[in-house]
Amino acid sequence: MLIAVIIVPMGGGSNQHRPGPGLWGGWKAWRSDRVLGSVLVFVALAGAAAAVGLVLLWPTGAGRDAAQERADEIGLAYQRLAATVTAVTDRVCSYSAPDDPQACRTITTRVDEGPAEGTKVALPEFNLEYDRVSIRISPGDKVIVGYEASNDYYFFVDRDRRTPLVWLAGLFALVVVALGRLRGALALVGMAATLVVLIAFVAPSVLDGNDPVLVAVVAAAVIAFVSLYLTHGLNPRTTVALAGTLASLGLTLGLSWIFFGLAEFTGLATEEGLTLPLIAGDVDLASLLLGGAIIGALGALDDVTVTQVAAVAELRYHSPHLPRREIIASGIRVGREHIAATVNTLLLAYAGAGLPLVLLFAVSDQSLAMVANSELIAVEIVRTLCGSLGLVAAVPVTTVLAALVNAGASTPESAESADGTRPEGQAAAGSADPAPAPRWADFAPDQDEPEW
Repeated sequence: MLIAVIIVPMGGGSNQHRPGPGLWGGWKAWRSDRVLGSVLVFVALAGAAAAVGLVLLWPTGAGRDAAQERADEIGLAYQRLAATVTAVTDRVCSYSAPDDPQACRTITTRVDEGPAEGTKVALPEFNLEYDRVSIRISPGDKVIVGYEASNDYYFFVDRDRRTPLVWLAGLFALVVVALGRLRGALALVGMAATLVVLIAFVAPSVLDGNDPVLVAVVAAAVIAFVSLYLTHGLNPRTTVALAGTLASLGLTLGLSWIFFGLAEFTGLATEEGLTLPLIAGDVDLASLLLGGAIIGALGALDDVTVTQVAAVAELRYHSPHLPRREIIASGIRVGREHIAATVNTLLLAYAGAGLPLVLLFAVSDQSLAMVANSELIAVEIVRTLCGSLGLVAAVPVTTVLAALVNAGASTPESAESADGTRPEGQAAAGSADPAPAPRWADFAPDQDEPEW
């Protein structure tokens, strides 16, 4: 099915119907352009392999059901219900000794859903000296309470943040669609498809006992195909970006495999790593870490490859006489700036997510080398460096592919229309007429793309 999607252009996805930066000649050029033909073959084979892997590794659900049963047996699974705080009372803890009085807070809530909806429940008391969760809770706050039916026991779980999250998601979707229009809407669909792959395929397939690395590679390939073609259209430009993404992802996988093995990570450095073996003992935590690194690298890779192909296409479109060597050199110079920013972005993303941990290490009176040696930090270091190496490799690989395909598909003559005129905004060679001044409309999203 993926092969058909890759090779067959639905609705004639060619760039010939309008002027603009693209791979001139469209899909018809693959017969005369050996580079584009080779790219199509590579992408088609990768798509076929991903489709076969998706079928073979598709979860049965047995592993997930067994894990849920074990979680329920050891008390990790419980019902979560929305509730509203009705009263907050501070008093001496029930277990305080006369010579050591301690202050506790009791929170009373009204259960807002479930079979006991409307029932008022007093939650277990919080010791104000050691527990900081309840300090800011006041009547009227929305919270989540846990309920264990076996002993009719309610307890505090967390604040109810679903409403602001829904508002934020709605605002995000509104801004993306307002600015990106159709392209933005398709990007949101691609994001939803990514979540579906992770939740419906990756998690249950790993719980079924399949190799986490293999599952992650298949998932990353499927996500790359769906997100890139859905967002950027089924055209040669996207196909070149996809080929660069898959090639760089393969390099990232190889590097990560080597250095994750040399570092001998156990996967037990986090609370999740310690909990998972209790409910899914068959999961290889070290391989799960490696699989997560592969999926994590994909997000930055497709950003780099799409940008590089677009930069090369713009150069070829506006300077059709520019030699191939100069096209490649200019594209790599653009990519060098992009890489410098992206590598720092990866580091800041990991450091920002673990900032509380950074503070704890700062007061631990350990050397930087010793801190880096801890598995919790070393995992992020290996992820960042291996992912960054893949990003660096993506720039020349994708730039060369895009330049070769553009060079084979476009010539100065092909920039002219049948009546001898050139596309708007492109002056003829040697013409003294200046290019028109830029307009805001020039930067607006193209409603004709993505082209199917």
